[in-house]
Parts: sequence; structure tokens; C-alpha cells
Amino acid sequence: MKDNTNVLKYCVIIPTYNHCDELVNVIRSVQEITGNIIVVNDGSTDDTADVLSSLTGIKTISYTVNKGKGYALKMGFHEAFRNGFDYAVTIDSDGQHRAEEITAFTSEIKEHCGAIVVGARNLMADNMPGKNSFANNFSNFWFRLQTGISLPDTQSGFRIYPLEKVTNIRTLSGRYEYELEVLVRMSWMGVPVRSIPVSVIYKPGKERTTHFRPFTDFARISVLNTILTLVAILVIKPRNLLLRLFRFNIKK
Repeated sequence: MKDNTNVLKYCVIIPTYNHCDELVNVIRSVQEITGNIIVVNDGSTDDTADVLSSLTGIKTISYTVNKGKGYALKMGFHEAFRNGFDYAVTIDSDGQHRAEEITAFTSEIKEHCGAIVVGARNLMADNMPGKNSFANNFSNFWFRLQTGISLPDTQSGFRIYPLEKVTNIRTLSGRYEYELEVLVRMSWMGVPVRSIPVSVIYKPGKERTTHFRPFTDFARISVLNTILTLVAILVIKPRNLLLRLFRFNIKK
């Protein structure tokens, strides 16, 4: 059943790159929840363009050169904001998420207006790649150091974003590491960061298609974390301390 309420103006953004086999099922499962769907074809070289042209009732953004997941999300956010939506749910196109859990995000937002909500996967799930668990734990550690916030899954792509905030953030990254950077920068802006549990479906072995490049992407994340940590130590933490002292003096 589609969500026809006007209480929460949201859409679902699906960034995709060479996942044509799973994409149809992902889109159709999302259409069971809402008709407000934006698919961003991030320069796919498989049959994604043909798949999208065969479907109706969705908004598509396409370009020929792959620019990374972060860039695709930015395109989707700005398109959603221009179309009057207040929030955007992001869901990966590889079929690892259950579309029916979108309603858990919208329910959380109705309780915590203006927050960003991240879906926390079960990192001990069957077929969960070991390198993913390591990368996520690594990312969680640095996120806590940079923001003081503990999150169980900072790399999950299943999220809901407040569009007015996320479209006004300037970021250094545009690929895989973008999702981590936007979490850090939104928390620095004072946006509440929340987490809800979500299920995850990982196909075994060679049946699963991933575009994560262990050496290159891990190197990018490491460089980004170095920069963000320096900013946190030299700018954000001193700023927050001064703000607390100022508020204390005003109250006194």
C-alpha cells in the first residue's frame, strides 16, 4: 500500500551503478511504499539505462561518466529539494535493504523532526563480508572521535536526510566516503543524528556485486578522516567550548 499521507513530504533516492539485475526489484519494492522515487544512474555501463526506460512513475537523473555515489546522492538531494520534498530516504540498488522498512524511518522522523536517521545493519549477519565489518568499525571509531557521538553503523546507505540541511553542506568528497563526511558535518551543524535497526540481505560469495575497492576506498576514507579529525580538534571542539562558556556566563 502506498503512503498517501501529506504529513511527511519525502521521497526515496536510489543511486545506482551497474546493478541492473537487482534494480528492477528494488524500484518495484519501493513503489509499494511510495510513488515519489528518484533514481540516479551514475554512469552505468550495463543495461541500467534500458531498465529505467522500461519503467514508469519514477524520476531519473542520468549522466554518462561515473562520478561516485556521493555525487549521485548530491544530484538526488538537490532534485528532491527543488521538487518541494522535506526529506529523502536513500536506499542502495544492490538489493541488500528491505523497502518495507522505509516506514520505520518516516515514523522516526515524525517523532524527531529535523534529524538524520541512519539504518544500523546487523554486522554479524550471515554472509556479511569481513572487510565490510572492519571498515565499518574503523569508520565508527573516527566518527565518535570527530563528533562525540556513538553510532553502530556509520557506513549504512539506508538513511533519511533533512533536505534543507543536507543541500547546504559543502563537502570534500564525492565518492564512497561522502556518506561518512556528511554525517560528520551535519552533526557539527547541530543536526540530531539518530540510528534505528534495519535488516540486511547479503548474497553469498560471487553472487554479490560490490563496487567497494578495498585499497583505494580505504585510502580515501583514511585521508578524509585525517582532515576531519584535524578540523574537529582545531576548530569544532574549541568553538563548542567557547559556546558553552558563553552560555554559562549568560545564565550566570
